[in-house]
Amino acid sequence: MDLLTIIGNITIVIGALVFATAALGVLRFPDAYMRVSAVGTAGGVGIVLIVAGALALQPSIPNVVKVVLILVVHLASSAVGTMAIARATYITRTPLEHFEFDELAEATPEHDVEEEDLSTERGAAERRS
Repeated sequence: MDLLTIIGNITIVIGALVFATAALGVLRFPDAYMRVSAVGTAGGVGIVLIVAGALALQPSIPNVVKVVLILVVHLASSAVGTMAIARATYITRTPLEHFEFDELAEATPEHDVEEEDLSTERGAAERRS
């Protein structure tokens, strides 16, 4: 075994451990925001480590180009997806653990969602229009 193989295997194992920790967080964290944070962070860090480890196992110029493209696309889409899920959670007023005050209340337009409109047909029709 050469040094790159050892480094590659170690980074892949660390990346897998990051995902395992995030899975544990999804099961153990008390509210949706903490769960989204765990999954979003693990997605960014875990994929970077696993893909970097795979590159260390098979180093070549074409693989470097592929890894760079994979990481750029993944990090951009992961951040956008995580924020979209967190915003949807906030807009639907998912209950929070240890919630004291809402700093986003003034920044969120009132026409996004009204609490009574979530379960009525009139509210669904208004959201579609």
